[in-house]
Amino acid sequence: MPPIPLLIDTDPGVDDALAILMALNSPLHRVTGLCIAAGNVGLAHTTRNALKLLEVAGVRQVPVYAGCDRPLLHPALDAAFVHGHDGFGDIGYADPAGRAEPLHAALAILEQSHRHAGELLLVTLGPLTNLALALRLDPSLPQRVARLVVMGGAVTGRGNITPSAEFNIAFDPEAAHVVFEAWPRFDLVDWEATLAHPFAFEDATRWMRDGGELGAFYEAISRTSRAFTAARSEHWHSADGLAMAVALAPDALLEWADRRIEVELQGPLYRGATRVDWAQHGERAANARIVQRFDPQRYLGMLSAALRR
Repeated sequence: MPPIPLLIDTDPGVDDALAILMALNSPLHRVTGLCIAAGNVGLAHTTRNALKLLEVAGVRQVPVYAGCDRPLLHPALDAAFVHGHDGFGDIGYADPAGRAEPLHAALAILEQSHRHAGELLLVTLGPLTNLALALRLDPSLPQRVARLVVMGGAVTGRGNITPSAEFNIAFDPEAAHVVFEAWPRFDLVDWEATLAHPFAFEDATRWMRDGGELGAFYEAISRTSRAFTAARSEHWHSADGLAMAVALAPDALLEWADRRIEVELQGPLYRGATRVDWAQHGERAANARIVQRFDPQRYLGMLSAALRR
């Protein structure tokens, strides 16, 4: 059976990097490209980080497509306070040898949806700006994508960038609104699912120590992020890692809820929040399979294997 084509839209970012390594390590999938957006940090940094990660991982055949350098409508704060000013812990790594492709990420999404029509697995790990632009260019896009997995949202209002909103959605709520309204069905891995799937710092340290050059690189770029998390939690979390685990191993998904999810675009308190019709009051059909529980042993195994590849 040929590997499943996997296109990743991302804003690397430390947890994005881990998710990308998980995808590269999957024998059942073939990463066909990285589409890059601004989010965790600016586009120049996120693009450079994607190229460097592929280089350190020894992967040369995966193209990188730079995309949107800002949200669709309104300026947004980045997450440099978590990931470092360059998104990779400010370790001063040497410039990657590779370069991004000339094609814009939104156009790359459309091109790959035609090339792999009916087969493409699309995973979004950052703000949804590139995908929203692709949808505006071609509303028929969802018909050609076999499966969409989105990391974003806070389904009961426990945000991580505001009291009620998760970062990826809050960075570009209009883009998220476009995607959620247009896509008939997608898998959603939100911040609260992330919190329900922690792992020990000690385990992660061991995985990195056993991972050779790649493990050492990840240990270095993740120091800032780990210190930020350790000051607030006894455990480490990887939102993007969990989303990628769901994408790669849907058979390990143990519990979910099919519900309608929408994005709040107005108001100083709730802009960027995701509202879920938990009691199914509305007449609109469910558009999201909201992940609630994933096999923890499969998840830990995928995390550890990615850092040892």
